[in-house]
Amino acid sequence: MRNSIYTLVAAVLIGLSSCGNNSHKVEGDSDSINEPKEALLPADGHSLNSDTLISDTAFVRAAAQSGMAEVIFGKLALEVSEDARIKEFADMMVKDHGKANSELSAIASSNNITVPDELDAAHTAKLTALRSKKGIEFDRSYAEAMIEGHEKTRDLLEKARDGVQDEKLKGFAQKTLPTVLHHLEFINTIKSEMK
Repeated sequence: MRNSIYTLVAAVLIGLSSCGNNSHKVEGDSDSINEPKEALLPADGHSLNSDTLISDTAFVRAAAQSGMAEVIFGKLALEVSEDARIKEFADMMVKDHGKANSELSAIASSNNITVPDELDAAHTAKLTALRSKKGIEFDRSYAEAMIEGHEKTRDLLEKARDGVQDEKLKGFAQKTLPTVLHHLEFINTIKSEMK
């Protein structure tokens, strides 16, 4: 009987110690220290699976890259495209994402998170490809890039809404998501009407 109790107590202690040592590192976030999963749970008590976890730093960096690309690609479209609807959309990108980028930078600064100031390799390659196109070929490629970019941004904002810690970043994600959804609907409509 005494051996059974010792065995049970030992099993419980081992189980508890292994639960306390669970840690999670967000992939791609080289500046973060492994944080306990409990520290990544949202304040409202909802549980998260690994698909919804994202660090504040990882979110800021990804959102800043996306927003910067939307503005740069939009300025290029304003110069190159001759399509009135593409120009209308591009102007919207410059204004809306420019404003969002400023808001995100201010929140990031208050959290001591550095915002990238140049495009990453993937966005740079896409920009180079767009610069090589003219006319309807440019318009189609730009529309496709905007659809892909906005789908990724939509997914990122949805993930951040529940997965980041900072309340201002959560608010930014919640506030920005409807604008991104509107952009996505608009560019999908433009793309579907292209000849």
